[in-house]
Amino acid sequence: MGNGLSDQTPILSSLPAFQSFHIVILGLDSAGKTTVLYRLQFNEFVNTVPTKGFNTEKIKVTLGNSKTVTFHFWDVGGQEKLRPLWKSYTRCTDGIVFVVDSVDVERMEEAKTELHKITRISENQGVPVLIVANKQDLRNSLSLSEIEKMLAMSELSSSTPWHLQPTCAIIGDGLKEGLEKLHDMIIKRRKMLRQQKKKR
Repeated sequence: MGNGLSDQTPILSSLPAFQSFHIVILGLDSAGKTTVLYRLQFNEFVNTVPTKGFNTEKIKVTLGNSKTVTFHFWDVGGQEKLRPLWKSYTRCTDGIVFVVDSVDVERMEEAKTELHKITRISENQGVPVLIVANKQDLRNSLSLSEIEKMLAMSELSSSTPWHLQPTCAIIGDGLKEGLEKLHDMIIKRRKMLRQQKKKR
């Protein structure tokens, strides 16, 4: 399942000139994962259908310091029967984007369960997580503090760096800021891992 590519990523990303990050986009079905992906790629709203497997796109993003970074996104379907597959997509990933629907109060508990499950897998220990609070433009959307509480963010492992970003994927609000935070967390983690290797 795309593992051939993810196995190569660490080798490539250790070369200074090549900055590519393997990012997996997860979340419950209808949270807006594919809308996030295509907003980043085309900078416009693309009407999407539920993802039956996965979508993958390489997208160049210019971050705040005018540095262009290549993200290789894997957007994986969020239907219940597809969630057991998430684990195989997060192998060797640099970061996880977890999309939640800020209006869907009923399923916030389910989103919390899946988020905690994926971050607890041993291979994902320490992998930075960007939680995208989507649909913040809607009148009845939950506030960030409510989402943080309902997802029990404080209970995530202390080794998991995370950032909660308010967004509206349809118009793209907040996505770039979120990716900048994710990029910062990834770079910080890479530095830390390099230092740990030197100490050995």
